[in-house]
Amino acid sequence: METEEGTRAKEETLPPGFRFHPTDEELITYYLVNKISDADHFTCKAIGDVDLNKCEPWELPE
Repeated sequence: METEEGTRAKEETLPPGFRFHPTDEELITYYLVNKISDADHFTCKAIGDVDLNKCEPWELPE
């Protein structure tokens, strides 16, 4: 039986060669709608949240 930490570690690791390239429709349907409707519990490891007002362009994560 897996522990909660083991499950969380699997969720945070993307496979080698993973490329996130959704269409506009996929972004809206599967990411943005879910993020807005369940903001407290929604997680997506492929897209990070960045406050553009708090960092300079050269400090943005890659």
